[in-house]
Amino acid sequence: MLTSMHDTVSLNNGLKMPIFGLGVYKVEEGNQTFDTVKTALELGYRLIDTAAFYENEAGVGQAIKESGIPRQDIFVTTKVWNDQQGYDSTLKAFENSLEKLGLEYVNLYLIHWPVKGKYLETWRALEKIYREGKAKAIGVSNFNIDHLRDILENGTEVPAVNQIELHPLLSQQELRAFCQEKNIKVEAWSPIARGRVLEEPVLNQIAEKHGKSPAQVILRWHLQNGVIVIPKSVNPARLQENADIFDFELSNEDIEKINSLNKNERFGADPDNFDF
Repeated sequence: MLTSMHDTVSLNNGLKMPIFGLGVYKVEEGNQTFDTVKTALELGYRLIDTAAFYENEAGVGQAIKESGIPRQDIFVTTKVWNDQQGYDSTLKAFENSLEKLGLEYVNLYLIHWPVKGKYLETWRALEKIYREGKAKAIGVSNFNIDHLRDILENGTEVPAVNQIELHPLLSQQELRAFCQEKNIKVEAWSPIARGRVLEEPVLNQIAEKHGKSPAQVILRWHLQNGVIVIPKSVNPARLQENADIFDFELSNEDIEKINSLNKNERFGADPDNFDF
């Protein structure tokens, strides 16, 4: 039973990662990022997920610094963007991210998308960063099974995490099963499908039964599937609501009903057909 937002999963190198956190995609750099991350940390969030592409790493770093929470208690993820991929340019991009964050290390560094012809060299750079201890774990984002196989066959480290678009309309069961088999944790971005499933009658019935919102039901569904979630909000009340998912449990029947909503429907880009 998951009982707190401080519950963790063990990554394949033994590192403990919070199963619940905050994503800051499209949160504006400056005051909005600073205030959002600071509020989240005050509410008990301990996983913060950013990326070079979000252009708000400095605000994230400032909020962490001013929170007064010991660095070792906060799990920070960032990512290398597509136009920075390749061996040398990834090493440079990583140093740039560290500098913006104002940190000596990150907990998790990810390849943001599998850029054809480049992601293997990028992965080699991540392995170097990991060996040097500047990232406590390394992983990927938006990688399909063929991309993962490529990394597993050519790299020396197994990715710790694969962060993917995942929600009730895109349940990614085959990819999740592959990751489980290879001991790669799955993390969901867009975990509530950007709000597009909140009117779904099945979800509303389950929500009513548990005295929760449809969004809370979806987030709980992810957690009970062993998926790490990073819902985004800049609204303090919503940040609190998103975190209030540890005082109820979905039944197997509830989970089956939510599973049945899958339509393999993406709202983000398809990793196999993405214009890098």
